[in-house]
Amino acid sequence: MSAVDDVRARLAKHGQEHLLTFWDELDEQGRSALLADVDAIDLAAFETAWQQAHTQEHVVDPAMFEVPECLDAIEGRRARAAGEQVIREGRVAAMMVAGGQATRLGVDIPKGAFPIGPVSGASLFQIFAEGIAASNERYGVRIPWYVMTSKANHAATTSYFEEHDYFGLNPADVLFFSQSMIPVADEKGKILLEEKHKVAMSPNGHGGSLTALAETGMLADMTARGVEFISYFQVDNPLVKPVDPEFVGAHVTRGSQMSSLTMGKASDGEKVGLFIEIDEKLTIVEYSDFPEAMMSLKDADGRRKFDLANIAVHVLDVAFVESMTSGDAGRALPWHRASKKVSTVDLASGTFVAPDSPNAVKLEMFVFDALPLARTTMLLRTERSERFSPVKNATGVDSVATAKRDLVRRAASWLAECGVSVPMTADGEPDGVVEISPLYADDVVSLAAREEGGDREIAAGGSTLLRP
Repeated sequence: MSAVDDVRARLAKHGQEHLLTFWDELDEQGRSALLADVDAIDLAAFETAWQQAHTQEHVVDPAMFEVPECLDAIEGRRARAAGEQVIREGRVAAMMVAGGQATRLGVDIPKGAFPIGPVSGASLFQIFAEGIAASNERYGVRIPWYVMTSKANHAATTSYFEEHDYFGLNPADVLFFSQSMIPVADEKGKILLEEKHKVAMSPNGHGGSLTALAETGMLADMTARGVEFISYFQVDNPLVKPVDPEFVGAHVTRGSQMSSLTMGKASDGEKVGLFIEIDEKLTIVEYSDFPEAMMSLKDADGRRKFDLANIAVHVLDVAFVESMTSGDAGRALPWHRASKKVSTVDLASGTFVAPDSPNAVKLEMFVFDALPLARTTMLLRTERSERFSPVKNATGVDSVATAKRDLVRRAASWLAECGVSVPMTADGEPDGVVEISPLYADDVVSLAAREEGGDREIAAGGSTLLRP
């Protein structure tokens, strides 16, 4: 049996033989590319994921929703010493999910390479790298940084770090790994062709970051380094602290296996997932699945009842991730389906189709689905102004402009808290552009140590960059 006959038989076994529809039209290069794509697919695993995503009940009874316990910022500050200790002992790693491109921002580069520093023009990658470098210096440690890429941006991401000398970090401590891809199918489960010689594939969701840690040897690397705790964040949030001693400390002192930062919603209808408790298990319900009538419910004090928003910042025990990725089906993350518009080749005509409405199903795993699988969890409240301003859109809400604005606001607030006079406009905004590099200070505590006894003046209407 020839190689193509073998592939055809394997595809037919799973009802996917249509992927060879245009075999006779392809040249040798196209045939090789198609065979490589098909060989990379675990068809049995795809069938299992498809069936689970379409048969598993993800919608829960709203009558079961309870408001979970949440620690406040005071609890976090009390736990800071415990967090600093485990960081100093080399037991904490940073992990960033960075598989996206900045196409929605108008450029075709890895999203982390997008310049966001209000004065410096520093990229997201640089800001996070400087945050890790600041922690390394403060605690006398080398924090490993695990950067998850995707097939679409892995080469560009690694090249970007090389071109910038890893922003001063030791290259041995910056470890890149890619998440897995999974086929895209139509509503009947038939895998689509992106081109006649190319199978349509998509990343397997941010939950795939946990399985990727195991598949690529990163979990083993963590264990070899003595890492016990993973500080998880996403690349689009420049206000996040890569390794936060207060958050890590609260996680450790509470004996949590997985912890999450949260904040109050900006409005009843803000499009964020919400933390709730069901049967004493912490979980997240996406905004699209949350009953609209419950979004504005008030508690006995007149406050929004369900108000704990997910900002995709977590701490996870390495041992917990190992238990979830060890092959025990009962502890695996569930699959979800998402209807999407995907350009594809029409099998009947062979023409390229760019649909106006959803025509395909992508399968995804969500990292927050690990929460109800954990034996112990913890929620810590933070302020939006301190830790959350994502760069998702070119303009409007959660955009480049709002992220830069919030970086300036936070810098001005820190300076004012340290006794520095910051000129303000009539509408209460900082009069000028102020940026603080994490190398200078990564929170108000470290800034206070820098500014103690100083006589700094911030000039109205100017640009100020604080950097060593």
